[in-house]
Amino acid sequence: MNIQKIIKIGALVIGLIAVFFLVRIIMLGDEAIEADVANQGILSGFITLALVVLAIATVSAVVFSLVNLVSNPDKLKKSLISVGVFAVILILGYVMSSGEERILNDGTTLTVAQSQMIEGAIKAFYLLIFLAAGLMLFFGVKKMLSK
Repeated sequence: MNIQKIIKIGALVIGLIAVFFLVRIIMLGDEAIEADVANQGILSGFITLALVVLAIATVSAVVFSLVNLVSNPDKLKKSLISVGVFAVILILGYVMSSGEERILNDGTTLTVAQSQMIEGAIKAFYLLIFLAAGLMLFFGVKKMLSK
């Protein structure tokens, strides 16, 4: 049995379990679920199944991406350079920010470190926007001049 058949059978089993939970929820109705706490247990199975499917999808995407990167050294090098550039932009945004302690609307206090992290993330976002716009402008002008 090859891996594709195993994946198809697994997807079919998960789909059938999901349909089973969905039919139970529809048969019970919204009002019955909202009115009785005991009926809310039906939703927990559906939510658990959704979390399992999400975990499987996430793990498989990460594993297959890493396998592809490891098998292709050129792609690995480009990916590491991209991650490095992104880290530099995040560090630059953090260094450019100045944190201030603030009292929030609900009465809690935002510490200096938290404020600096938030401001740094916003400034890194602005840097990425300006970088993207600048690159689009540069390559657009370059393309126009080369014609």
